[in-house]
Amino acid sequence: MKRVAAVMAVLVVLAGAAPAVSGQSGGAAESEAYSGTNVSFETGESAVVDYAVGGDTVFESVAVQSREEAQSGAGVGADVSMSVLTSFDGSALSLESRAETSANVEADSGASLDAHDNEHGILVVDAGGEKGQFVRANVSGDTEAETEGDRVVVRTANGTTGAFLVVGDGNVTVTEEGDVAAELGADDRLVFRSYDGERSEDDKEQERLVSEGKAAAEVHVMQRGGETVTDVVSYADDTTVETAEQSENAVRMTVDRAGDEGTVLITSVSRAAGNVSVTVDGEAAAEASSYGELESAANGGDNSAYMVTKGSAEASADVLVAVNHFSEREVEIDGSDEETTGDGNDEETTGDGSGEETAGDESTDGETDDDATASSTEMPGFGVGAGLLAVVLSALALVRRA
Repeated sequence: MKRVAAVMAVLVVLAGAAPAVSGQSGGAAESEAYSGTNVSFETGESAVVDYAVGGDTVFESVAVQSREEAQSGAGVGADVSMSVLTSFDGSALSLESRAETSANVEADSGASLDAHDNEHGILVVDAGGEKGQFVRANVSGDTEAETEGDRVVVRTANGTTGAFLVVGDGNVTVTEEGDVAAELGADDRLVFRSYDGERSEDDKEQERLVSEGKAAAEVHVMQRGGETVTDVVSYADDTTVETAEQSENAVRMTVDRAGDEGTVLITSVSRAAGNVSVTVDGEAAAEASSYGELESAANGGDNSAYMVTKGSAEASADVLVAVNHFSEREVEIDGSDEETTGDGNDEETTGDGSGEETAGDESTDGETDDDATASSTEMPGFGVGAGLLAVVLSALALVRRA
């Protein structure tokens, strides 16, 4: 983890600030609420309040403020020690938009907070690309926070575990009061991911891929009211995905990145995946047996690769796809030979279309601002393979993040 003196000074200031964030609970007249299947919260005048995942409140408030505003408010210059700061005033917030699987909150400081209503209850604080930001999350009274390497892990009394991590060169730490404080550079993101119980080794590896900038996006395919919906979480602004060709049994996409570096796409499907065939530019992607092999593929390997692991949610699977290099690649996922699998409790769909379960028949935006749009297309006859195709199609959400 990269640290410089100024960053350490700022974190000391945040650690010594009063536990309450100014304006963290706006009056009832100013509050706006979001309540999804997994995530719920309210917005006060200058903080997101009572952020809960699965009904369990993991932090009481989270607020942001630009470094410039904090320094100006304290009457100090950028080169003056941050230890003179004695308060942390959150920037004014507004709930800009909401969708079935996400909500977007904008801060006057230029930062944005995107809440994702998936099984991880992901919250992404994006510094906005112009100013560095301070972030402070006051955890609930029955929640404990501790530093774990370059991340902060929180645990509630009800068994929910969460991890705060930074994408970029910023830092996150635990304050003297037991809360969470972070400093973000202009291009950094603070990411919160939660889990029902302890994190698995696969969860920790995925966090590492995200924090090290090796995973460009995370895509979730979920069942809501008998329909398939998608949620896309973007961790990079330089990747676009466009559908070039699709049919009943296949999907082909054109994937573009600003540079030539490869990337990993983390996906989660609501059914355990069966047989999967992945090709990039007409060549079969190799099945990786470890995260090291997956990263090697994304780092200019001879072939692209993919790996399937058990998902966090029951009967789900995570499919990680590593594209070995760019700028423009054609990626094809073939589900014609897929077989349905299950635990016997879920209704499975066969290749003849019985059960009438289709993937991607509803478009759900994983990002709700002008920079992101998610799309999906009906794919009958895929069975369990439909879930995987919906994952790939939902990656189209990255196109607006470029």
